[in-house]
Amino acid sequence: MPPRQSKVELYAAIRRDSRAGMSGRELQGKYNVSYRTVRAALASAWPAERKKYPPRASKLDEFKSTIDQWLRADLDAPRKQRHTVRRVSARLIDEHQIIDVSYETVREYVAKRGPEIRAAAGRGPVDVFIAQAHRPGEEAEVDFGELTVELRGEQIKMFLFAFRLSFSGKSIHRISTSGGQGAFLEGHVHAFRTLGGVPFGKVRYDNLNAAVARVIGFSRLRVETDRWTAFRSHYTDFEAFYCQPGLQGAHEKGGVEGQIGWFRRNHLVPVPCVNTVDELNAMIDEWDCADDARRIGARARTIGEHFEAEKPLLKPLPDEEFETGLWFTPRVDRYSLVTLRTNRYSVPVRLIGRQVRVLLHASMLVVYEGRSEVARHERIAGKAQTRMDLDHYLEGLMRKPGALAGATALEQARAAGRFTAVHDAWWAAARKTHGDRDGTRALIEVLLLHRHMPHDQVVAGLEVALSVGALTADAVALEARKIADAAPPPVLPVELDEPNPVSSLTTRRLTQLPSDSRPLPSVAIYDELLFQVLTEREEKNSVAIASNESFGAGRKRSPILVCARPLSID
Repeated sequence: MPPRQSKVELYAAIRRDSRAGMSGRELQGKYNVSYRTVRAALASAWPAERKKYPPRASKLDEFKSTIDQWLRADLDAPRKQRHTVRRVSARLIDEHQIIDVSYETVREYVAKRGPEIRAAAGRGPVDVFIAQAHRPGEEAEVDFGELTVELRGEQIKMFLFAFRLSFSGKSIHRISTSGGQGAFLEGHVHAFRTLGGVPFGKVRYDNLNAAVARVIGFSRLRVETDRWTAFRSHYTDFEAFYCQPGLQGAHEKGGVEGQIGWFRRNHLVPVPCVNTVDELNAMIDEWDCADDARRIGARARTIGEHFEAEKPLLKPLPDEEFETGLWFTPRVDRYSLVTLRTNRYSVPVRLIGRQVRVLLHASMLVVYEGRSEVARHERIAGKAQTRMDLDHYLEGLMRKPGALAGATALEQARAAGRFTAVHDAWWAAARKTHGDRDGTRALIEVLLLHRHMPHDQVVAGLEVALSVGALTADAVALEARKIADAAPPPVLPVELDEPNPVSSLTTRRLTQLPSDSRPLPSVAIYDELLFQVLTEREEKNSVAIASNESFGAGRKRSPILVCARPLSID
């Protein structure tokens, strides 16, 4: 089927064939149109506008003047005693017996006519938007958006933080499993670090709970949370501008509102499938860099070009970053778990019954014993869930090997891909050969190898050991080390474009300091001195040997061995 033509294209084709000599009847048959269409096309190349029919009559028309009177009376009525749409509909039914007009029809008319009556009376202007100009480095906008991510095969709702500079449109995004204050502060830290500075003017916000503890009346005054006040003080006390609550204030930061929708449609469709939140954030950082080549609207320059002019005007960052995590001190229960925000996370079994310190971030948490890190988990997005690391339970399973088969930590390790089918096959062969208890203990010894060797090398060692029937942990370790020795060493990338700010003195001498044209010093004088000392030592040794020979002439004594001391030159 040929593509559908617009009316302008149809008229152009008819006029072209008419100039080629086709008759009107032939044109009608070719294009399947009436003679009126052919005549209109030959008369004008531009189709006439469609005739606009008057709006269809409604049973509400004869009562519209009555509704207008009620709305005009509301101009002088108390604010809380004015007509609502429901009250207008109820009065029409009670006073005028209108029962065949729908509520939606009344609502559409009141929503359209109400602002017009208020504007005509000078009580309120019609909604108008005034274009704003932004100076470089002065203002920014912040907002949160929701999205869905497929994390390890499961669809999870996450939160997208966006920080957008008003002048250039440069935007920094960050995804976290929670949308609380931790994610709010971490997004700012990441944005400031990426941009290299802080706007010297104001940053526009919603009245979100992470920053605002209470809205005072109908004014712009806000009671801020303590951590947010400390955060702003740490980053040179930048000004926070809070928009009006609800949809009325959305246009006050319309740039970031539209940016979140644009970013979600262009980069997060289809739903991304990742294994970790860090992997997704690395992808988002690449997308943010690629967006620097984009132009907003009809701008002559790209976002990156505008940002290059804006970056030097940002206020510098402090020497240290603000700690965005929250500290907790839970006690480890008998299942070797700590509870945080209704979720539970595993720690090594040696800490059962002890109190530990936990630093909770937006997408992860770190467990400390004193000053030493003992566990690290990705934060759970849901509620009342448990995350276990099989490595934390190996010492306990060594004493209770029979508990491994049904352990929840083992099931989670299988689901995460850390306990592979090769582990299961080797474990089955080891139990068949050594028995259930000894075979399971051998597997636990293999799992302990993961603490010191890469996961891939241990799995490869298991495959080789299984193929030759070596069902001991020592054999697996030996095969894994062979594979590690045979693998070429990793080549670290060397970045030559950006110089390393911390370099050795030798590198600075070779690359930065001017070359030394002086000749190298000669060591010939030291060679002559060494030769003279050696000659004197040889003469003394020869004299000592001669005296010994004369002393021992005619006597049967054991020869005296004279050994010169090692030569040392200070």
